[in-house]
Amino acid sequence: MKLIVGLGNPGKKYDRTKHNMGFMTIDRLMDEYGQTQMKKDFEAEYCKFKVDGETVFLVKPLTFMNESGRAVKFLMGYYQIRNDELMVIQDDLDMAIGKVRLRTKGSAGGHNGIKSIISSIGTKDFNRIKIGIQHPDRQTVVNWVLTPFNKDQEPLALSGIDQATDMVKDWVKGSSIDQLMNKYN
Repeated sequence: MKLIVGLGNPGKKYDRTKHNMGFMTIDRLMDEYGQTQMKKDFEAEYCKFKVDGETVFLVKPLTFMNESGRAVKFLMGYYQIRNDELMVIQDDLDMAIGKVRLRTKGSAGGHNGIKSIISSIGTKDFNRIKIGIQHPDRQTVVNWVLTPFNKDQEPLALSGIDQATDMVKDWVKGSSIDQLMNKYN
């Protein structure tokens, strides 16, 4: 099984904001896998399908960023998903816009969605794809993450989403985390 969780905030108000890079990647993966509908349950929107015999879940928690762990814990418990079968897609302030990095463990690095998941599932050991959104120069962090990319930044952000999508697809096809790190980091 593969549980792919994109972090973000639900609602039109937050569509296409920097903090929703995870949601935007899930949307791209839905398109790539030909999925058109998500169901609402476990405090999340998700779809479940098979790829070459592998069960895949694409998930958007509906709990807002700071409580993302609740939805992840519910789904992992109900479907008996192991930590190594979890991949979380998040935004990262400490990387340039569109830069992508895969990690298998570590602290939350100040990211409230990751803090919530660590607290809920009881470990820092899970896969995450970080997509850079850059630290703001003249804005507060809250204002920065809750605004869309400008026209110069958007192509870089979309490139990061493309790379994260490719990474997830390779993982679903059977590439190991080490192989993914060698290819994408």
